[in-house]
Amino acid sequence: MNAFPDVTVTVIVHNDAERLPRAVASVRAQTHRDIEIVISDDHSTDATPQVAAELAERDDRIRVVRLERNSGGCGAPRNRALETARAPYLMFLDSDDELPPRACELLLAAHAEADVDFAMGAVERVRTDTGDVSPWMAHLFARRRTVRGIEDEPRLLFEPLSTNKMYRKEFLDRHALRFPEDVHYEDQLFSARAYTLARAFTVITEPVYRWYIAPYAPSEAATISNRRHLISNVRDRVTVARLIDDFLAGHGVSAAVREEKDHKFLSHDLRLYAGDLPYREPAWVEEFAAEVLPYLEGLSAAAFGRMRRDERVVVGLLREGRYEEARLAARGLGQGVGPRRTVTDGDGRTYWGSVPPRTPAGRADLDLTELDLEGCPFGSARFRHEITRVRRGEDGAVELRLRTYDPGRRLPLAPLPARLHVSPGGRRLTVPLRMDPAGRGVFEGAVRLDVAAASLPVHGFRGVRHPVLEVTDGRTGNTGVLLAPLDFAPFEVPGAGRHRVTVEPEGREAGRLQLRWRPGGVAGKLLGPVVQRGPVRRAAKALIGSR
Repeated sequence: MNAFPDVTVTVIVHNDAERLPRAVASVRAQTHRDIEIVISDDHSTDATPQVAAELAERDDRIRVVRLERNSGGCGAPRNRALETARAPYLMFLDSDDELPPRACELLLAAHAEADVDFAMGAVERVRTDTGDVSPWMAHLFARRRTVRGIEDEPRLLFEPLSTNKMYRKEFLDRHALRFPEDVHYEDQLFSARAYTLARAFTVITEPVYRWYIAPYAPSEAATISNRRHLISNVRDRVTVARLIDDFLAGHGVSAAVREEKDHKFLSHDLRLYAGDLPYREPAWVEEFAAEVLPYLEGLSAAAFGRMRRDERVVVGLLREGRYEEARLAARGLGQGVGPRRTVTDGDGRTYWGSVPPRTPAGRADLDLTELDLEGCPFGSARFRHEITRVRRGEDGAVELRLRTYDPGRRLPLAPLPARLHVSPGGRRLTVPLRMDPAGRGVFEGAVRLDVAAASLPVHGFRGVRHPVLEVTDGRTGNTGVLLAPLDFAPFEVPGAGRHRVTVEPEGREAGRLQLRWRPGGVAGKLLGPVVQRGPVRRAAKALIGSR
């Protein structure tokens, strides 16, 4: 290795002997060869030290540093390696991720083209359970540009990763910019500081980081960002948000930057926990509210005004202390799902739930008047379709019992014709059913979905589809998602040909009913994992780990 390599890539690791070689191999395979690789071991107790030593023996570009005690986070091992780095440019890699082959080459080229303090590139997210690939925050990397300070583009605060960036070491040293070591979500604070302190930075469109996501990892093996079930995790996220606020205030950033940071917290950080609320116990929800609500009081009214109405309803119910209703409202976030019922006050304002809000903040959050549930076009009316029972029939069909709530009283009080649709491989399977009145604004029905009757492409089909329910007023149809029960165990049914279909809730969030097709035989071998190239859907981002 040269005495002064061009780039130092730090690979942090803790008890990850199995995946560390893959991460290091991705650095060794970089098209730019003049690099230093520092494996920073956060005092692992498994075979990681031996594996790291063996890797260093194979390549003289590799050095190993080991912390005397486990820090419990990412900040300390990164800082330790940063202090020993020999190169003028620095990158960071987690042991469970990879660098694409040209990452160093592309980011070094960006530095060569402009006098910037760091360069950043796109991120590919890879699901470990399916192999599906999707871009992270794709809209932020749609065009190449050099940004002359965060004031020019405050929305980049939505992209808090430290691992898809190459930093000029002189920039980090000049500002004593290091990772916090006593709190998780250290990337968010480090990146907010870097964005604010940088004179200029370049954004490139090419992927420079490959982020592996394990959405179904057991809680003890989950990454920090996927341990949202821990109140300490909530507390760390709020603590980091406060530290960012203090830093921004101390550096005199504009109101636009502060608003964008508040908007990011509400629409991303808070949204992650809101999507999990249906699976939390009421006592947990109450404790969560106690941690989060005091922080929300200091956020800008403009940021609240940019929130989606369904997200703001969840906040309002937490503020009102209606924790069970908050869990209910969190189901179907982002899916255009309405409430089970509404209430109207003396001024004609319509609110979520059966009782009027008690506080001014609650009234602002829970006000649904703008949705015009009673008078909007029928096709955009907000119904709520819940599955009350799902099971595998004796003949292999999926048997569902459904309940539809009509908060705007749009449906006639009579037997209601409806249709269940699902479209595997672009070919729609439609099953008619009847929904009968079961109370004021409530309808119930049952349907048998024989997925083996679906017409599939000749080459087979691999992918996920979500059945939808269509109701009508006799002239116009309205199609909405089916909310899955919280407590049913996934099961398999036979599909057409040699396909198998898994019936399951969507991810870990209490969202839609999900059907997952997998072909068997030759088709199963030919059809690999689905690769998603479009922008990541907002709902999907909330389901799996986000930093």
